[in-house]
Amino acid sequence: MTNLKGNLLTFIKVKMSIILAFDIIVVALSGSERGSWADCNCTACESSGYVCETDGACMASTYHTNGQEEQQFRICIPRVSLVPPGQPIYCLSAEGLLNTHCCYTDFCNSINLQIPSGIAEGKGGSWGPVELVAVIAGPVFLFCLLLIMGVLVFQHHQRNYNHRQRLEVEDPSCDHLYLAKDKTLQDLIFDLSTSGSGSGLPLFVQRTVARTIVLQEIIGKGRFGEVWRGRWRGGDVAVKIFSSREERSWFREAEIYQTIMLRHENILGFIAADNKDNGTWTQLWLVSDYHEHGSLFDYLNHYSVTIEGMIKLALSAASGLAHLHMEILGTQGKPGIAHRDLKSKNILVKKNGTCAIADLGLAVRHETITDTIDIAPNQRVGTKRYMAPEVLDETINMKHFDSFKCADIYALGLVYWEIARRCNAGGIHEDYQLPFYDLVPSDPSIEEMRKVVCDQRLRPNVPNWWQSYEALRVMGKIMRECWYANGAARLTALRIKKTLSQLSVQEDVKI
Repeated sequence: MTNLKGNLLTFIKVKMSIILAFDIIVVALSGSERGSWADCNCTACESSGYVCETDGACMASTYHTNGQEEQQFRICIPRVSLVPPGQPIYCLSAEGLLNTHCCYTDFCNSINLQIPSGIAEGKGGSWGPVELVAVIAGPVFLFCLLLIMGVLVFQHHQRNYNHRQRLEVEDPSCDHLYLAKDKTLQDLIFDLSTSGSGSGLPLFVQRTVARTIVLQEIIGKGRFGEVWRGRWRGGDVAVKIFSSREERSWFREAEIYQTIMLRHENILGFIAADNKDNGTWTQLWLVSDYHEHGSLFDYLNHYSVTIEGMIKLALSAASGLAHLHMEILGTQGKPGIAHRDLKSKNILVKKNGTCAIADLGLAVRHETITDTIDIAPNQRVGTKRYMAPEVLDETINMKHFDSFKCADIYALGLVYWEIARRCNAGGIHEDYQLPFYDLVPSDPSIEEMRKVVCDQRLRPNVPNWWQSYEALRVMGKIMRECWYANGAARLTALRIKKTLSQLSVQEDVKI
């Protein structure tokens, strides 16, 4: 900008000198042909008293240089130079740099001129702060807006692509090759049990099943969504419908259920997973076996149990957890899995009075080959009431898989306490209560649980009268050994299973 101003200033000075010289020449040549003449101020006419005569116009010119206004030129312009007639070129101004005034009467160029805008006020012809902010912020805002829109569009397409990858749909015309029209739910479950892999149905069969289920009634609600009873080819199924906000939980649970060799009689039988998009919202379905008794929590609220019933519930829960924790090596092997949210509401009661562990949305897997723990990026945490001491005080070793198994065992001990309280022995049983019902509120915070479990080292009360019955005595002993503050000192699921198996033989319990 400084170079531009310097060049323009030089041009102005040269222009004024040429005008003055040309005027003097014209005056000398015109001689007696003078018509109407005017006297003008002339800053360059020192010899004639700073006055000149012209048959044209008097001109005053002010230009800007070095941050100051300078009125350097007042001269005469001959008539022949006043072309074009309307706006003579010598009389034109340059906004912000030059202000020129032409007039036609004696000494009319005596006026003081000012630069009308910009540089005359020290702005150097530049934009003000508001203009600069508008010019800079406008394109930046537009770029950011386009970038955000691009990211959102990309994520939308990526999510749709992932859904297609997860639940790949084959040509519907080929469905009959894999799922005969006369195949019932019992046939399907038999296929699942004998397929060899133990990891569930092929994905295209899962989608075919899910899209032909007729929902009947809602049977439960949770933070994830709703659970419905549905009908498929004459049989009942449970349909867990996740809200679209719980997509990670849905995908994680479906992923865990389809782990090779996971299928077990004491783990909820997984049938299918599907995502249904009706154009307005997306429903995420998880289809599993239906158990009419519902959760263990519901069952114990409604019924007391016999000693035999208590042993069946406790032994089957231990069997399911032992299989979950167990690592099976080989080409058709199974990784060790820890539940991380074991509680009576996440255990279902089957028609034969045994348990099936459900809700694997928070489960973690241990990959033996790489010795890594596959923890899903899920914001959910376990249920505070059932959290082990090391989870509450955040001393758990997240890099050691056995730490997660030990936390499951602590929760299993609390579930056993719930079952044993409802055991009718000698006509005596207690009302159903949640663990720590007498020590914390109905919805305790982590701090409240930590104070009770870690600081005060309190555990649910084991009544003395249980010692009068061998089964309740053994259950009480197992509970205490599940509740040790030191996770490594707790029993393993396999050890609990063996102890309860021996008890079932002693009590002549048929499972």
